[in-house]
Amino acid sequence: MKKIFTSMLVAGVSIAVLSGCGSNNAANEAATTAPAATTAPAATTEPATDAVTTASIVDEAAAFTNAVSADGKWIIAILKDVTVDQDVVVAGEFHDKGAADGDIYRKLALYAQDADHKITASYILTAPKVTVQSENFKVQGGTIKGDVYVEAKGFTLDKTATVDGNLYFKSEDLKTSAVLEGKVTGATEIK
Repeated sequence: MKKIFTSMLVAGVSIAVLSGCGSNNAANEAATTAPAATTAPAATTEPATDAVTTASIVDEAAAFTNAVSADGKWIIAILKDVTVDQDVVVAGEFHDKGAADGDIYRKLALYAQDADHKITASYILTAPKVTVQSENFKVQGGTIKGDVYVEAKGFTLDKTATVDGNLYFKSEDLKTSAVLEGKVTGATEIK
């Protein structure tokens, strides 16, 4: 019974996350059914690839490592505890909800939530070292077990998240730009 409930919860959360990130295809269809113009259409009339706007929902190490890479997604959610046996690098510039005109933003969701966005389960990401190179990267819910090295401005450790290890910043400016509301079990310092 618990497996069925968990499966239904994961499916519901996945649908909620993905439906909020979808594009409005009605506007694109209207643009493509309009009468042909006498000039060539602008390159912007083609719908953009939706690869960046969707969340990357993962439950194993290789998929997680790919999702946080520069070729990954703006939001990464794990569905269970994940252990990565190598150093993890969070890289690339991403925008809120994948919108090119959105704020620079990236998020790691280490939790499941209900329809009211309340955290219902928290997960642990275990890695020897997590290096953050993406600007405005937010860790929410759950725990990163391992040391975190911040090399980009705007790092946020949400009040629902924990770093079970040390939190190092490459410079004082990066530390000053960070929002640290969550728990760090080790040192928080410049390194």
